[in-house]
Amino acid sequence: MRLRFSKLKQPLARLPRPEDGLRVVAEHAPKAEALAASWIGRLRPFAGAVYGVRRRIATIGVIVATVLLFLHVMFGANGMVMYKQKRSEYQSLEKRVEDVQKENQQYTQQIQALKTDQSAIEKEAREQLGYAKPGEYVYVPPAPTKPAPRPSNHSAKR
Repeated sequence: MRLRFSKLKQPLARLPRPEDGLRVVAEHAPKAEALAASWIGRLRPFAGAVYGVRRRIATIGVIVATVLLFLHVMFGANGMVMYKQKRSEYQSLEKRVEDVQKENQQYTQQIQALKTDQSAIEKEAREQLGYAKPGEYVYVPPAPTKPAPRPSNHSAKR
């Protein structure tokens, strides 16, 4: 298939040459002014209506922006809801750290007592190994029994 260049030359012939510049612009100025006047004539009622309600449009815009900002502050990635969740998580972790530190302190005291205090050593030997002094009785509780097995299906529960 062969392209015909003669059709392409015709639209190029309509374009002004660079040398004609200002003269062509001056020739087409009345058409451009008429086109602009027709557009202005069509847009003038709309522009007048918008100008008349500009305060309402501005107020609605401010209200929408305020609502969006409020939603972002409350429910955004770093909003108040997430802040409260993180804060409660932080407080629970602080309490857990405090409990672990207390437990650690108790273990440290128990270790120190086992290293130095004879009565603590004797107490541990009695509890863990079941030792007794002459004339004492050691009570050993029976082993816990296993609970009854659960039924495998729902009909057995009825």
